[in-house]
Amino acid sequence: MQLDDMRIFVATVDAHNFTAAANRLSLSKQFVSRRVMALEEALGVQLLIRNTRKLAVTDLGQEFYERAKRILGEVEDAEQAMSLRRAGPRGLLRVSAPMSFGMTHLSPLVAAFLREHRDMRFDMELSDRAVDVVGEGFDMAIRIGTLADSSLIAQKLIDVKMVACCSPGYLRRRGSPAVPGDLANHECLLYGHGGAVSWDFSVEGVVKSVEVRGPLRANNGDLIRDAAVAGLGIVRLPDFIVADALASGQLMPVLEAFLPSATGVYAVYPQHRQSSVTIRAFVEFLRRHLRKKLATEPRTPVG
Repeated sequence: MQLDDMRIFVATVDAHNFTAAANRLSLSKQFVSRRVMALEEALGVQLLIRNTRKLAVTDLGQEFYERAKRILGEVEDAEQAMSLRRAGPRGLLRVSAPMSFGMTHLSPLVAAFLREHRDMRFDMELSDRAVDVVGEGFDMAIRIGTLADSSLIAQKLIDVKMVACCSPGYLRRRGSPAVPGDLANHECLLYGHGGAVSWDFSVEGVVKSVEVRGPLRANNGDLIRDAAVAGLGIVRLPDFIVADALASGQLMPVLEAFLPSATGVYAVYPQHRQSSVTIRAFVEFLRRHLRKKLATEPRTPVG
């Protein structure tokens, strides 16, 4: 059994078909199919169920896939560790990050990291959807706020302040909520996907979740902020998204006394990549420069 065959099999499972795997690996579909069959023959088990529409993974195939993924990750990390002794971080890093954070903070830091490490390459996806890091083949992702339970390793980069705010025009029409419970009588602009949305507030030292509703939901913070500037309702967003609008007076803070002090920004990555020297180098670079930037920048003006 060859490592290349293992890589081809893992890529095939990730891509769900031979054609997509072949394109990803710059190989022919026929070659990819033959190597997976050779791997099955070498192991003496069926790994994939083939039909005309989509590949299905057998139970044994799923077990082998998970083990192969870990092995390949360890091999890659070992190769990187040896090469880093000579030349520093190198290779391709696939990273997912929220759109606003990526544009505001991540974009200049990726450029700076690339200037320092000429053998590095990045494949960036800026999207406010919560990607499946392992299933979609990402090396790491940036997440803001409470993390869902998962097998991913999480490293905190910085804390950001959450701000609830709305336009002066909305305040004139509807008044300001005095306590979090008053939001039941207000229009709220929701950040996220389907399902109920709750905002966390600190009430007498205890964090409480308040369910909110409103006329607009979107998975992009800039869009929600602009809707608030237009007077459509109240938003609760990280300070870096609303800082300029607050400074210019387009938005006004509300419920300041009830907002938790900060929420975390995390780098998350699969367990099989925890020994990756390249990931560790990039995470430490982000942590160092983000904390330096936030220490020198004026924070969101409120009050």
